Amino acid sequence: MLSLEEGIKAVKLARNAVEQYVQNNTTLTSELKGAFSEKRGVFTTLHTFPEHDLRGCIGFPLPIMPLKEAIIESAKSATRDPRFLPLDENEANHIIIEVTILTKPELIQVTQPKDYLSHIKIGRDGLIVEQGFYKGLLLPQVPIEQGWEKEEFLSHTCMKAGLLPDTWVDKNTKISKFTGQIFTEIEPKGKIKEKNLDGSDN
Repeated sequence: MLSLEEGIKAVKLARNAVEQYVQNNTTLTSELKGAFSEKRGVFTTLHTFPEHDLRGCIGFPLPIMPLKEAIIESAKSATRDPRFLPLDENEANHIIIEVTILTKPELIQVTQPKDYLSHIKIGRDGLIVEQGFYKGLLLPQVPIEQGWEKEEFLSHTCMKAGLLPDTWVDKNTKISKFTGQIFTEIEPKGKIKEKNLDGSDN
């Protein structure tokens, strides 16, 4: 778990990485140590302000690099999310930045697919669905923001993977869960808070 102070540093690092990349097309470097030297999964999410529409979300589900590097790379990539036009320098001043620090994904072991429902908690878990070459991930905050129940969450994660909505009932499908800590700007370049997975603020 990161402290609020570390979470604030994480969001500021993402903000600096975004701005340096869109202004100069260069990659930020960081001397942060401690928790930032540990390998962690992370996602950086960009939202428009004040509409709070999604503007980009890219990250690393697995702990494959030190947290500071993962934040910088995910922040850069979020400005070039292929679902949207590239973020430009002026627009960077009108977005809010959210960083989600992930736990290592845990494969959910079940006897019958219907048992997944008892292993998933809305407001706590994010999901990864895998089948063959197809893989999709949704962060823990997404079903809260969308008002989904567990089956809807599973179905939408399948669709994120490019699969049919009911692929989660196929026994060849692997489903993993993870949790995350969310730190977010309240307004562009403004105060940073930790956001509970139920959508509220600390």
